[in-house]
Amino acid sequence: MSHRKFEQPRHGHLGYLPRKRCRHVRGRVRSFPVDDATQAPHLTAFMAYKAGMTHIVRDLDRAGSKMHKKEVCEPVTIVDCPEMVVVGIVGYKPTARGLRAVSTLWAQKLSDSMLR
Repeated sequence: MSHRKFEQPRHGHLGYLPRKRCRHVRGRVRSFPVDDATQAPHLTAFMAYKAGMTHIVRDLDRAGSKMHKKEVCEPVTIVDCPEMVVVGIVGYKPTARGLRAVSTLWAQKLSDSMLR
């Protein structure tokens, strides 16, 4: 009697389990770069979604490779970055228990597409 590995191997690995849709449509930023107070205020993160995958055919320019100056087919990921609009700013102050929101400033005028 042989092992299950040879008689009935699993289809795909367990890193993608459970196979179901995500709970949240919007992603979240998990880390921000270190703040530099000398620079003017600017965006430090933006939203992007993985829209799918496809393939491209390109000329490989890698000296010493067998495929040098030849066409290769490679997989690529399509990332969608929707338009971002700033609608408010939150001010934080450091406390003993971490950052605490002090005040929120909302935008006065927004476009019609943003109000829907």
